[in-house]
Amino acid sequence: MTTKTLTIKQAINETLREEMRRDDTVIIMGCDVGVRGNPFGITIGLYDEFGAERVRDTPISEAAIIGACLGAAATGLRPIGEILFSDWITLGMDQLVNQIAKIRYMFGGKINVPLVIRAPVGAGGGQAAQHSQSFEAWFSHVPGLQVVMPITPFDVKGLLKTAIRSDDPVLFFEHKRGYEIQGEVPGEDYTIPFGEAAIRREGTDVTLVAVSIMVHRALSVAETLSQLGIECEVIDPRTIYPFDYETVLKSLEKTHHLVVTHESNRRSGIGSEIVSQLVERGFDLLDDQPVIVAGLDVPMPYNRLLESLVIPDEEKLKDAILKLMD
Repeated sequence: MTTKTLTIKQAINETLREEMRRDDTVIIMGCDVGVRGNPFGITIGLYDEFGAERVRDTPISEAAIIGACLGAAATGLRPIGEILFSDWITLGMDQLVNQIAKIRYMFGGKINVPLVIRAPVGAGGGQAAQHSQSFEAWFSHVPGLQVVMPITPFDVKGLLKTAIRSDDPVLFFEHKRGYEIQGEVPGEDYTIPFGEAAIRREGTDVTLVAVSIMVHRALSVAETLSQLGIECEVIDPRTIYPFDYETVLKSLEKTHHLVVTHESNRRSGIGSEIVSQLVERGFDLLDDQPVIVAGLDVPMPYNRLLESLVIPDEEKLKDAILKLMD
């Protein structure tokens, strides 16, 4: 198998291009996805190859983008809707939560909604309260939606292909501070099934479940703690719903200690659901109470120094693990 090194941004662009060449029902809709190629450069070159019919610049209306994706999916296309910041999905919540997530059920399976909504998530860079949120916990609560949060180029490409080919709606969240992360990607076509976590680092003392960008921070902390004799097993769930609890439970059979970390707010965050499920399914495997390391329950500040106090970083994660193992 041949491989090449891509950034996450390049992996997304390559995946979109390959899937549009493979299937002419795949289209892209969003603000500035066409001529400009997206403010992050994600869709550069796609407009030139596929034209305005398949790479559609839209008005600045998230409700219209998501609603148009529903109509397109219900009538035979496979739309990929791009929302510039995940915060603004809130403007299309009725279309997404009450229509897209429910329509297959309400029509007795006679209508499929094979669509993907892509959006960058997360904080960093001083982008303030309306450009820095992560809503994976919200959407994992809604029956009918699948939620994906990869953080390596390999996973981004394989999971995005799975999302585009799925007959069910998928929310595909990309961390905006991760677009330049590099990694090896196969040259051949491949997909990655939803609901299969990846063990990024094996360990015997602590099971550390890290979501999205926190995977890379967790790996850094794991290397530091290894020098102190604490070996962390770092697990990247890759998909938030469906979630691979079996891999985490198998890890807990070895470590008997659980730490979950994510960047979004702690209160009602996805960490609470992960811990709740694991305690219910594997209480006897735990030697101590689980720990959640997450963002503070405040709006994200614009000031970068204040922002750094809100976001969970390596030091906060390391201190939490040391306290647990003390």
